[in-house]
Amino acid sequence: MLNEMLPGYPGLVADPYPAYADLRAAGAPHLVTMRSGLYGWLVTRYDDARAALADPRLSKDPRHAPADWQEAGRGRPLEDRAGLGTHLLTTDPPEHTRLRRVVSGYFTPRRLARLRPGIESAARALAAGLSPGDDLVGGFASPLQSGVIGDVLGVPADDRTDFRRWTAAVVSSQPGEADARPAALRALGTYVSGLVEAKRRAPGDDVISAMITAAEEGDRLSGDELLSMIFLLLVAGYETTAGLVALGTYTLLRHPEALELLRERPELIEPAVEELLRHDSPVELATWRFALEPVEIGGVVLPAGQPILVAPAAANRDPRRFAEPDRLDLTRSDNAHLSFGHGPHYCLGALLARLVGRAALAEVVRLPGLALAVPAERLRWRASLTVRGPVALPVTFGPA
Repeated sequence: MLNEMLPGYPGLVADPYPAYADLRAAGAPHLVTMRSGLYGWLVTRYDDARAALADPRLSKDPRHAPADWQEAGRGRPLEDRAGLGTHLLTTDPPEHTRLRRVVSGYFTPRRLARLRPGIESAARALAAGLSPGDDLVGGFASPLQSGVIGDVLGVPADDRTDFRRWTAAVVSSQPGEADARPAALRALGTYVSGLVEAKRRAPGDDVISAMITAAEEGDRLSGDELLSMIFLLLVAGYETTAGLVALGTYTLLRHPEALELLRERPELIEPAVEELLRHDSPVELATWRFALEPVEIGGVVLPAGQPILVAPAAANRDPRRFAEPDRLDLTRSDNAHLSFGHGPHYCLGALLARLVGRAALAEVVRLPGLALAVPAERLRWRASLTVRGPVALPVTFGPA
């Protein structure tokens, strides 16, 4: 969708970075407009982006948007405060603080460390099942993350096939698959509601049980709030982490010297994942923010109510912050990228995404002779405002 906002740049979806370089050089936020009529001020410089992500004067609540913006944006599933729209991406403190506290107890390093062996085992099994010519998104990244989300939510093993099918339909952003989304959303909503009731009766070591326990201990959630939080974890966690694996693999294939270095030095997997996140962020644009009062960004005073889009993908390549920002350097040590955000809305699942990314990419780089099975220009890219990555990534490789 970025191509709608910056029509003067050919090939923008596959490579937005020349456009971002021009916008950073201009300095001030750039007013962009989509075909739907949605508009916003695009923030591309690192210091401006980092400050905006933590600025309490910029609200996440779309009810603070101007009336013409709200009218143009009707139907956005993750930007609406009705129904399933009250969650971490549409609330501000203290409401956001309350909601985050309900789930934060699950996403601790100690608790997530228990998932690591299972994640690594699943990545190993999925990689072993790949054949030359297979799609790394549909055959590896998506099922891996679907399984992780199933573990996090406590979905029973017998329900995983239906759960994965519904999830894939719900998170799809491809126009040709839009017809399947409403039915999948209803089926998933019915299933999740039943799962919540089952967890009330018999809690487990999963995030739904943790939310129910927290609610019973005083951090009350309404029924809609509980379901909204689950859907956010499901959709946001699925898209971004699967995107990290797919886009990270694509980036390594475009930089064979980096791929070979990671094969020779597998101990670099942690800094490598951070560099892949910086170099080509799966979260291209942060979700909308709205000025509660006049706010100065990049030397421009934006009036109250103005919609603001922070671009982590652009900020992560700012030469004012990163040395040789367009160079992929898997040994980069100073790497305070913004791919997981900054401030109160810093991604709650960042540690889990890193665990999955490390496990997945460690297996991918072991595939001998790994290469794209089609020319890069034939890849289709996600039609999404926030998440960047290929729809499918056919790869080929040789025998071990």
